[in-house]
Amino acid sequence: MFQLKHSGRGLWLGTFSLFPTEGLAHGISTRFGGVSEAPFDALNMALHTGDEPGAVRENRRRFAEALHVDAARLVTPRQVHGDEIRIVQASDAGMGARCYDASVAAADALITKERGVPLVLCFADCVPLLFCDPVQRVVAAAHAGWKGTVARIGQKTILRMKEAFGSCPQDILAAIGPAIGACCFEVGEEVAAAFRTAFPEAPQLLSRTSGGKATVDLWAANRLTLEEAGLLAEHIDSADVCTRCNAEIFYSYRKAQGNTGRFAAWIAWQ
Repeated sequence: MFQLKHSGRGLWLGTFSLFPTEGLAHGISTRFGGVSEAPFDALNMALHTGDEPGAVRENRRRFAEALHVDAARLVTPRQVHGDEIRIVQASDAGMGARCYDASVAAADALITKERGVPLVLCFADCVPLLFCDPVQRVVAAAHAGWKGTVARIGQKTILRMKEAFGSCPQDILAAIGPAIGACCFEVGEEVAAAFRTAFPEAPQLLSRTSGGKATVDLWAANRLTLEEAGLLAEHIDSADVCTRCNAEIFYSYRKAQGNTGRFAAWIAWQ
């Protein structure tokens, strides 16, 4: 179950009850409790949006404090809507924490076994994916826009966890965070065709509006790719919260027509 909890100072924290509470920190940020000014108000987590960098760093510090992790040690990538996956080592701690140019280069998923190194990815309609293997003590985060979903980045992250750290898919817990829902994700025929090609066995992922526009269910598509990778259905949780419908809580690129901030998905071993 996905829940929003108030953690003081106007800050709200989204968590999944599926994940263990002992030794693991995770959270989905919202727009509340930060210092950024409009149109990034208020808890913008991204340094590449045009927001004041000092405000973003303060926002990250506040959220990290709520999670009981160190914002100076977070690792974040330059997300490019691809399927590149990076393993994060202890020596990588702090990459992208203060400067966007110092972020992990061109990656849309991060994996680590290191303690005290928060993985942080940013979103505004794309799908956040969080992973926890409590047996091998591995965590991961992935960014699944429509391109990443078609490329099965969630599935590839699981396979990389298995290859690099011996994770068994049946042990892995996964969460699908707030993202644009099928109710709002209207796409052109090129994108619809990409999903028909990538998911020929799941035509239910696509539907039509009353006006004839194609829509895609990114939540269901990502769940399908995780189950294909061997995750148990009961080990997958989904927030089922549409960011465009709830743009007052979460940043929505479509709702704001691109001029907005980003919320973030965080996960770390403590």
